[in-house]
Amino acid sequence: CNPILLCKLKNKMDIKRVAIDAVNETIVMTVVHMDYKGQVAKRINEKMPLATVKGFRKGQVPKDLVEKQYGKGIKKEEVKKVVDLALERFIQSERLNLLGTPLAKENENLDWDAEELVFEYEIGLVPNFELDLEAKNNIIKYVVKADDKLIDGQVARIQKQFGKAIPQEVVAEGCDVTGTFSNEENGINNKTVLALDVFKDKKTALKFIGKQVGDVVTVNTKGLFEDDHQLMDYLKVGHDEVHSLAVDVDFTIESINSTELAELNQELFDKLFGEGSVATLAELKAKIKEDAESQFAQQADQKLLGDVTEFLIENTKFDLPAEFLKKWLQTVGEKQLTAEEAEVEYARSEKGLRFQLIEGKALSQNDIKITFEDLKSFTTKNIRQQMAQFGQTNPTDEEVQGIVARVLANQDEVKRLSDQVVAEKLLELFKEKANPTTKEVTYDQFIAA
Repeated sequence: CNPILLCKLKNKMDIKRVAIDAVNETIVMTVVHMDYKGQVAKRINEKMPLATVKGFRKGQVPKDLVEKQYGKGIKKEEVKKVVDLALERFIQSERLNLLGTPLAKENENLDWDAEELVFEYEIGLVPNFELDLEAKNNIIKYVVKADDKLIDGQVARIQKQFGKAIPQEVVAEGCDVTGTFSNEENGINNKTVLALDVFKDKKTALKFIGKQVGDVVTVNTKGLFEDDHQLMDYLKVGHDEVHSLAVDVDFTIESINSTELAELNQELFDKLFGEGSVATLAELKAKIKEDAESQFAQQADQKLLGDVTEFLIENTKFDLPAEFLKKWLQTVGEKQLTAEEAEVEYARSEKGLRFQLIEGKALSQNDIKITFEDLKSFTTKNIRQQMAQFGQTNPTDEEVQGIVARVLANQDEVKRLSDQVVAEKLLELFKEKANPTTKEVTYDQFIAA
């Protein structure tokens, strides 16, 4: 055995990885005296002029007493600095792709006077897995068409929206009823306008027929509307409540109106779409069809993205360092979690984590990168669409780019928009690779799918 080589080994920190399984490892660090000796001595020297020990004037305390009083604390601080830096550099040099951050193993019996100090860190690794975007599936890409029923219904809504309100004494079919939904126990108190055909069950609408201003109609929120999310609009309850809310609410009638429908004439067409854009009922219906199917296409794309996401999560198998991540979840955030709370949080977020890893694999596997130009182009398109919705159909490039520059100066907005660009690129990739079956449906059939 070469004594010189042995001496060198003992004077150098040793770091190694100990594999537990494919996604769990321990990093073991052996820190020797030479790793921190110089910095500890420097800190002791700096401390001497400031040290206070009973029986000695400030700055006159012997070095051995300073070391005795402050040495252990300084040593712990300097060792921690050495270990933290070495751990960071080791992770970089090994190119470790981690989930969470390293967790130090507790060692209450660590002998700080020993020649070698051993520290261990648990780490969770990003799993290595295969992603097959072209796997056989039963995913459907819906093409949603606006049928005559939908278009005629939209024409009727336009006529009603721009029609003339006529006050009524009692509620009859076709009336709009203004009033307030209330339930004191659940904090519900919201004024709204109801058309009687908004209710899912016709029996609910019949409760209002014949009622007058000041009357109170009691209904239950369970299944009140076709879509539970409508409770958010009409009762102003939160999204987390709508699916389970089943309470009685009182509706106090404050006014009753029927509507004299607006005429389908050029004045109305110009008000809706700008002067001269639409001139006939046929052109109005064509415009409604075009606008509706454009919106439906966006909804269909979102459903396709969701369906492909679910398919990939269910069919792409890989292990996660679950127990490590549950322990890690207890240590992050402003409030430390109990083991039970971390278990719940992990169960809630596991599916999202799995798709995050699948998303990253899909992007890297297909060499998809998000550039600043992608982000700028996407933001420009969004700004133009938003301006058009508010009647600014021909903004100058200078106006648009000024808004784009302000938006992209906000890091939170950049993050949000980047996520949307990624989703858009993934959608195009999934359309190409997943090869979904195309199916043409009406909007009602799409909602029921």
